[in-house]
Amino acid sequence: MPSAGLSPRRAVQLTALLALMVFYTAQLAGALLPNVPVFLTASVAGLALDVYLTHKQPGLLALLGKVRFDVTTRQLLRDMLIVIGLVRIPDVPPDIERPLTLLLLIAYAAHFLCQAVAQLVRRRRTLPILTRNIDASALRLNNAPPRLLARQPSRRLLRFSIPGTVGLMLCASLSTETWGLLGVGLTFLLSFGSAVYLATWLLPKKRHANEQQTLAWLDKWLEKYQPTVGMYFSGGTTSAYQANMWLSTLAKLDGNPIIVLRERFMVQKIDATDIPIICIPKVAHLMHLEHSALKMLLHPANSGKTSQVLRIPTIKHAFINHGESDKLSSCNPYAKAYDEIWVAGPAARERYQLADIGVEDKDVVEVGRPQLSPIEPYRGAPTGTYTTVLYAPTWEGWTNDPGNTSVILAGENIVRALLADPKVRLLYKPHPMTGSVDPRAGAANQRIQAMIAEANAKRSGDRPGPEAAAELGLRTAELEALTTTAFRSGADEVERMLLQGTPEGNRAERVEAATAAWEAAYWASFPEWEHQIITGPRPAIYTCFNQADLLISDVSSVVSDYLTSEKPYAVANTSGLDEDDFRAGFPTVRAATILSPKAKEIPALLESVRDPEKDTLVTARKELKTHLLGPSEPPSLARFNQAAVDLCKDADERNERVRSRTTDIPGQREAEAREAAEEAEMEPTAGGLAGADSSDPEDAVTA
Repeated sequence: MPSAGLSPRRAVQLTALLALMVFYTAQLAGALLPNVPVFLTASVAGLALDVYLTHKQPGLLALLGKVRFDVTTRQLLRDMLIVIGLVRIPDVPPDIERPLTLLLLIAYAAHFLCQAVAQLVRRRRTLPILTRNIDASALRLNNAPPRLLARQPSRRLLRFSIPGTVGLMLCASLSTETWGLLGVGLTFLLSFGSAVYLATWLLPKKRHANEQQTLAWLDKWLEKYQPTVGMYFSGGTTSAYQANMWLSTLAKLDGNPIIVLRERFMVQKIDATDIPIICIPKVAHLMHLEHSALKMLLHPANSGKTSQVLRIPTIKHAFINHGESDKLSSCNPYAKAYDEIWVAGPAARERYQLADIGVEDKDVVEVGRPQLSPIEPYRGAPTGTYTTVLYAPTWEGWTNDPGNTSVILAGENIVRALLADPKVRLLYKPHPMTGSVDPRAGAANQRIQAMIAEANAKRSGDRPGPEAAAELGLRTAELEALTTTAFRSGADEVERMLLQGTPEGNRAERVEAATAAWEAAYWASFPEWEHQIITGPRPAIYTCFNQADLLISDVSSVVSDYLTSEKPYAVANTSGLDEDDFRAGFPTVRAATILSPKAKEIPALLESVRDPEKDTLVTARKELKTHLLGPSEPPSLARFNQAAVDLCKDADERNERVRSRTTDIPGQREAEAREAAEEAEMEPTAGGLAGADSSDPEDAVTA
């Protein structure tokens, strides 16, 4: 679909770029004519705009960097035009041009020296592993150098150039070299002094353990902690929820749990937990797990880096997925690589066999869904004034099939029909990745939110008093204090690793209690008649389940999870199939009311929710719950834990058999480790400089 025009963000970027070009042109014209007022104004305005862009438009500067018009080039061009202006302005004595130019070149040399030292410091402060919830003080970790000096070369160059530019402008306007020498001299001192200060992080007093020492420490820690079961996760910046949903389950398993990550940024994406976390970016270093007590790894998602850990033969691997649905992505041929596939109930077992992707039935283990325990059971028809409806559509998916999400074809009709009922309170919680593949989904999502905001504006009623907002603020502060670590703005990954050592005892229980208190305060802070748009990680989807009398969703794991409550639900059919084929093709909708894209079934659906006698799907929901999630007894957590114990036992038996056979073949695994190390040497380093902390886009702007 063609664009209707420039987006506001693109318009701002284009305006800023044009202004930058205008200032350069005016600076050149003012220098050549010469016209001192134009020259001074354009020089100062150009530098001010560049400083502004480094703070407000780092994306634009990143694009300029790709065409080699980075901050260094822009500042060099600006200073070159200033030198031309000094030469051309007749009132400036010719004898002051040479010392000012020489001092300016020395200032640039100091800048490049500072940049070289900064890169050395950043490389030196890059550990081969990162940890969280582990006491790593033995690695002699320390605080990071100032962020401006070590990781923000663009801002450093521009800020340090301000005294020099101001001094040269005063020199041009007053025709005296004093201000120019003072300004450029101060610029030199700032850059040179910063280089000297940064160099102190290269001295033994501030140097932490090197790579060999760190890996040796890792081996000792693994030997002491004796991890038995772990969760392995690798993914993008928006995929952390796939691992976070399993944290509570992992923490309750027998043995010593551990979380193994591969991306450095993911360490801070994992929710609050007491479980030790280790990030091992390089595959060669990953092989240190082979000689640990770790017996099995749980995999909530497939990724390109999963194959790297599967090569460790001493560890058994179970795929647990991050949600089960009838979509094809729930049955990936990659599953054949795992020792076992853990599913919720018989439905998923049947799904794998029908998919015919090579997964043997003996490798499928039914364990239920332990993390669904917070979901409250169905207590009958709503008794209050309003019927709370949760509309939680999924996203468009990588396949972009029309049936993946209802947002595009049916979302607005569904919301319009719900808002038309004065006794409905709507909770709208779209998938966080909505619109990431298909812009139409993102646009529809925005229109839906606008419809809800407009509907709220037309409603009125009593609102909770100020004490409700105060209570929410208090509970938010308590929860944030437990689930986040306060970092300095200049903290790098080493400093964060130092601060996130061994957690305080019973933190998990305190977080659980604080979360429950926050959720209660959150819902109490809104009037019962007001529709809600929920786009952040809190409140969680399970809390929304407990508030809802009815769920409307798509074919996704949300439906399977919601069924544990046995409450009424509806699924939008935007696949193009008729209702019979839709029910036959997607077992999770067998106990649902099917909505067409026009959503004309909404009024009858709401009536059946409010009148239990008209709810004809009660028995079907109970039967489908067992089919999808397995039996209620024994509890899901007990079945999950037993599956982990059994797989650990299989790992022990396998390792014992191998030891008895390979005692006469020394060095075999060492050769494989060397091969892995050679492969690691050929791996490209993301982001250019190894160890660069890319948590801030501006940090990645080169100079």
